Amino acid sequence: MSTPAAPLAPPLRVADLRQRLRALGAKPCHEDRVLRSWLQAAPLDSGAKRRRAEDYLPLAVRADLPALQADLDGLATVQSEHPGEDGSARLLVALADGQTVESVLLPRDGLCVSTQVGCAVGCVFCMTGREGLLRQVGSAEIVAQVALARARRPVKKVVFMGMGEPAHNLDNVLEAIDLLGTVGGIGHKNLVFSTVGDRRVFERLPHQAVKPALALSLHTSRADLRAELLPKAPRIDPEELVELGEAYARATGYPIQYQWTLIDGVNDSAAEMDGIVRLLTGKYAIMNLIPYNTVSELGFKRPAWEKATELARGLHRRHILTKLRNSAGQDIDGGCGQLRARSLADPSQPLRRMARP
Repeated sequence: MSTPAAPLAPPLRVADLRQRLRALGAKPCHEDRVLRSWLQAAPLDSGAKRRRAEDYLPLAVRADLPALQADLDGLATVQSEHPGEDGSARLLVALADGQTVESVLLPRDGLCVSTQVGCAVGCVFCMTGREGLLRQVGSAEIVAQVALARARRPVKKVVFMGMGEPAHNLDNVLEAIDLLGTVGGIGHKNLVFSTVGDRRVFERLPHQAVKPALALSLHTSRADLRAELLPKAPRIDPEELVELGEAYARATGYPIQYQWTLIDGVNDSAAEMDGIVRLLTGKYAIMNLIPYNTVSELGFKRPAWEKATELARGLHRRHILTKLRNSAGQDIDGGCGQLRARSLADPSQPLRRMARP
């Protein structure tokens, strides 16, 4: 009889790091100093007050620092890096247990992080959802993606739009947001929580000390089509989703960013544009039209850039604030989930470059 496999340890959380430091005699100010140093990818004696660690950290904490730093460094490491022509860079990030997620260094000091290994929502046009949910990413692993990025370039904005559905890992995501918005020094409106829509999000976010901006994946104005495109998302009609978003926007003073992945022949019709106008007229909102990042395995196509441009202009003419965005990594065929999928299929296979629109 085979021996049953040992249960996997739960992913590391920020609370675990604080508890480790506390057990060594650290006070909250000591915890924050150590975590800030990690998050800023800077030595402990950097900053305005250049105090040596031996002048303010308890002896037991100082003795544990080398081991702690090694553990923090092991939370997330870059397995491969794929720079894009637009100034972005997609990172395939290995976690301590060998699983991989994707982070994206964005132009203008932004970073996109992953919150799950895989995803349970199963969006039919997304590579990540094909393998289902493998495990949650711990809050310390989420923050580690920021520390990893900051070792490469400044990061002043973090968007939770990578692999996974943040609402399905809510405790870890909110704990990461709290640390990034305090010790991490990132403005609250520059922390963007992206979700397909989940009532728990609207229940909990208004009560957080750090209230992030919200991005809602709408993709269609039709409830029936939404159910087809996002088969395992909570059943919230587009009208209700927009009303929930509007309430949060008015409470926080941040406009809701509505995400609409433009898919040729699926949700780029005149009727859908009428639906956007119907839903968003008078709302505190920004519509982000994002031409689909083609994944050959999935069979969907992105519309012509000229058509996408005209759709955005048409919405503008109808008084809907609209931004036409190009998903980072178009030129390296690196849409969300593709780096991980290609790595698992053939670790030696490079990403191919695509012609820009």
